Amino acid sequence: MMEATNGALPHHRTRRMLGRDPEQEHRQATPLELLFDLTFVVSFAQAGNEAAHLLADGHVWSALLGFTISAVAICWAWITFSWFSSGFDTDDWVFRVMTLVQMLGVLVFALGIPDVFHSVQPGEPVDIRIAVAGYVVMRTAMVAQWLRAARDEPRHRGASLAHTGSTLFAQAGWVALALARPDGAALFVGATVLLFGVELTGPVVASRRRGGIPWHADHIAERYGLLVIITVGEGILGTIAAVTAAVEHVGWNSQTLLLGIAGVGLTFALWWSYFVVPFGPLLQRHRGRAWGFGYGHIALFASIAAIGAGLHAAAYAVQGEARIGVVGAVLAVAVPVMVFTVASFAVQAGLVRALDPLHLLLCAGTAAVLALSVALAANGVPLGWCLLVTVLAPTTIVVGRENLEHRRAAAGGVSG
Repeated sequence: MMEATNGALPHHRTRRMLGRDPEQEHRQATPLELLFDLTFVVSFAQAGNEAAHLLADGHVWSALLGFTISAVAICWAWITFSWFSSGFDTDDWVFRVMTLVQMLGVLVFALGIPDVFHSVQPGEPVDIRIAVAGYVVMRTAMVAQWLRAARDEPRHRGASLAHTGSTLFAQAGWVALALARPDGAALFVGATVLLFGVELTGPVVASRRRGGIPWHADHIAERYGLLVIITVGEGILGTIAAVTAAVEHVGWNSQTLLLGIAGVGLTFALWWSYFVVPFGPLLQRHRGRAWGFGYGHIALFASIAAIGAGLHAAAYAVQGEARIGVVGAVLAVAVPVMVFTVASFAVQAGLVRALDPLHLLLCAGTAAVLALSVALAANGVPLGWCLLVTVLAPTTIVVGRENLEHRRAAAGGVSG
């Protein structure tokens, strides 16, 4: 939405924040949105690295809790910006500066991730002070943007104010929780679920009672796809860590090559299985169900990043520095692959409001393959071969979708 002053160069002067056209043709992600996404590479890398360390040390519960808290918070911040940008991006200097402020907030949050992981040990008070400080920076800019939209765009004023109110109320709760530093994990988890629920009321009320915001279906689908690619990059990092560790300890051999092939093959198959679904047309057809698509992706994003953390933990197993052994290393990869599979089908089912029997069959096939990889590890099969078997899990989904679904569609069937 850039305005040229001489037919060539855009001028980023202040503009009224009017709603974008949700039917605009050829709407694409902007360079600013792509730059914003890069800050989340740091956050996912921080969370994955800390989770891998705890998993390798055998602190599975702490790793799961710390990673879940971090991943949900990372995704939540990204979702808020992305939907607002889809509806109200003016690309003027004010919008750009407010985006810069949010990027700084994301980086502050990333700096607080190690404290979150270190404090989720049993008996320790949970420390989210730096992470919440990052959120305060992000939310200050985000609330300013929502208020600007409420002032300039009467058609969506109610939705903008609903987002503003839920954000401010929830943020006050996060600050109070950070200062309180509760000792019990159960109390902290309960408060966290409550606060995320409070913040979710804004989008739900805005979409169902206030007319929603003018988001663009293809633009949103592209934005989510881009974040999938970023989180898949965590799997590439985990692969590099695993291969490097193997080379340092045993040199280049068949197992080293298998680790590399398995890591790259797994991330590639995950990418393929996600992008085979036409989310843009589905969102356009079912706009009233978009909030489920938007927040349902949190489990999907988190599981992809967790696969990278699992591969990183496998690197420690290769080095002989992990207490979880080969079975634990395979489970660290297999479990998030299964979560990804269920989450991807659940998101699609939520959009079309139908449960496809073929999807249930593919989920069962995925579970069987992953169970086989764990069974092989338990029977002494080397880690490289076990991880190579896990690649067959998302590959099963790709083959099923590319062949069975397309054949059924060609024969007149419907898959959503």
